[in-house]
Amino acid sequence: MTCQPTSSTMNVQQPNTERGYIPIADHALIGNLRTAALISLDGSIESYCIPNFDSPSIFARILDKDKGGHFSITPTVPFTTKQNYLPSSNVLQTKFMNEKGVVCVTDFLPRQPRDSSTKPLLFWLTRRIEVIRGSVPIRMECAPAFNYSRDSHTTMIIPDTSIPISPHQKVLFQSPSLSLDLRYVAESLLENVAIPEVEFKELDLSKKGHKGKGAFVEVTLEEGQAVTFVLRTPPTEVRKMQIPEPTMERAQELGISLPALVTGASKLRDPDDPLLTKELVHKLLNETNTYWNTWIRGSTYSGAWKEAVHRSALALKLLIFEPTGAVVASPTFSLPEYIGGTRNWDYRASWIRDASFTLYALIRLGFTSEANAYMNFIVDRLKDKNPDGSLQIMYTIHGGKIFPEEELLHLDGHKGSKPVRIGNGAIDHIQLDIYGELMDSIYLCQKFGRPLSYDTWVAVRELVDYVVANYNEPDLSIWSVVSLTACQDARKQHLSHMNREVRNRMRHFTYSKIMLWVAIDRGLRLADKRSLPCPNRFKWLEARDDLYEQIMHKAWNAEKQFFAQSYEDLDVLDSAVLIMPLVFFSPASDPRFVSTLKQILKTPERGGLTSNNLVYRYDTTKTDDGVGGEEGTFCLCTLWCIEALTRAGEFDKSMLDRAITMFEDFVQYTNHVGLCTEEISASGEALGNAVQGFTHVTLISAAFNLSRTQGRRPSGSFPMGI
Repeated sequence: MTCQPTSSTMNVQQPNTERGYIPIADHALIGNLRTAALISLDGSIESYCIPNFDSPSIFARILDKDKGGHFSITPTVPFTTKQNYLPSSNVLQTKFMNEKGVVCVTDFLPRQPRDSSTKPLLFWLTRRIEVIRGSVPIRMECAPAFNYSRDSHTTMIIPDTSIPISPHQKVLFQSPSLSLDLRYVAESLLENVAIPEVEFKELDLSKKGHKGKGAFVEVTLEEGQAVTFVLRTPPTEVRKMQIPEPTMERAQELGISLPALVTGASKLRDPDDPLLTKELVHKLLNETNTYWNTWIRGSTYSGAWKEAVHRSALALKLLIFEPTGAVVASPTFSLPEYIGGTRNWDYRASWIRDASFTLYALIRLGFTSEANAYMNFIVDRLKDKNPDGSLQIMYTIHGGKIFPEEELLHLDGHKGSKPVRIGNGAIDHIQLDIYGELMDSIYLCQKFGRPLSYDTWVAVRELVDYVVANYNEPDLSIWSVVSLTACQDARKQHLSHMNREVRNRMRHFTYSKIMLWVAIDRGLRLADKRSLPCPNRFKWLEARDDLYEQIMHKAWNAEKQFFAQSYEDLDVLDSAVLIMPLVFFSPASDPRFVSTLKQILKTPERGGLTSNNLVYRYDTTKTDDGVGGEEGTFCLCTLWCIEALTRAGEFDKSMLDRAITMFEDFVQYTNHVGLCTEEISASGEALGNAVQGFTHVTLISAAFNLSRTQGRRPSGSFPMGI
């Protein structure tokens, strides 16, 4: 059974029609700090990689509606739907409603409270269905597509001996590299209401390109009935064979009650493989909800737009890979920056830039443990620098330096946006700006986190020395997120663009120069504030001052009165330069910056970068990044613009008013559960990978500064930072 929404806003669903692609914005995210699952408004898991963020997908319906793989729970009668998170939580609820009944699906990946660290983390994708009113016919489909839909698998419906109720079934999916089992618990929540009967049946989707059978269940549930489905990687069979399962026959044989036998068996079982009972499901749900509630209560934020800020914080927490402290840029891959375009990238790695800004935002909210964990990740990277003393622009979430890029030509791409890519060949790009973002986060961690050890300071000092030795070199800068191979392949398809300048040629980008200045500046501040030894202090001072003068002379277009994208392209406007007052390179009141800001705020037709209060990165008709195709407005740039207006608003109230208007408008572009993507199209459609960490980071930062500034009148002094 499939269903098709007639409108993204009305959410009227018609079952038994061919289901197309659900808009990117119509999804929510759950996770367990190892991986994450994207769940659509109509109850389908559209993206899920296990066991880690960067593992191969088993569900990728959002990238191929036919053979990508899915796990859906949907009524078989017409319905409307609503989706929300439980308050202050990443536990998701999807409600299906019609005149005859209401059913609620609760989705979560288990997490235990912090005080129960001795308990194993259960990697169980848990989907609980409960009828709230009336009666609703439900169809569940679980159709995994292993290894990005490349591997075949077998499917068996077999007895489930991990349930203390007999007879019981489960589904076992087995591929060459991974096995999964799908189990369930049925229960009655009211007196005189029967426990629902569930029967698995095989689902054959081979005509749509699936390489193995799925499973489905059709059941009509009434008020007071509930069914919980659990998808997991089954434990090894050896341990289970040593422990007899607690059946009624076994209880009678021993002359004890079944509950007593269940309790005894539970104590003997492998803690990674507890018996699946309704009590355990309830406990996992309560513990997971408590975990998120407790975490967000640690926030110190008390300003305006608190709900949006805390939802962004909860979203950012979902992007942390707990075993190493790394932060993924996004838990999804290859979602298009423009529908039908080629800008489809894999962001399931830890960019130094994105992660540093993420920690900046979390520190502002009082979450210092995450900052300390990421600093440990970075310190390990500092011990393994490249032979020339440089760092990678990104690392895998495990700390690796290789993230091979590959095109999956067998997948359709979201709404036909090809190619679908995994990995990212830009991992070895030269982007010198990363040292500024990293040093800024290290500096902030020193103010609010664990102090630097001497050995770490020496490693940091060497990093600044590398910056001083290389600040006059060109690079590819912040917007270069693609491999040279991808650029070349794309340009073969866009020969009409050959007259444009190719952005994969290294240049002296203004943004990179600003951030190199930040790297040296923060190094000097660290040495001064901590009285740390700095043998090359005078070289650092000289380099910092030289960089400042360079930017003011070589990046400034005196004729058009704006800071340009690079020293070489003085006619190209780039919204990345909005970072200047945000990192205290220059005051927001500086006439040169104000002039640049006003130029960016003009519409593209008038030479600017702002449309409908949303900001583009740069004008793609004037500078080509070698990829081709169009893109939407960039959420990061919009929020940087809001923060720049906020800082300028300290001196000009009209700019503060504009900042408030732009921010209020932007909040309206977050989706139904408050999540952000990377870009927004001219028509208001969410584009790019979801959830995008960089967007939520800058939303927090913009709200923090705007809330702090909103009640103050313009003053004659420049506001200091955090």
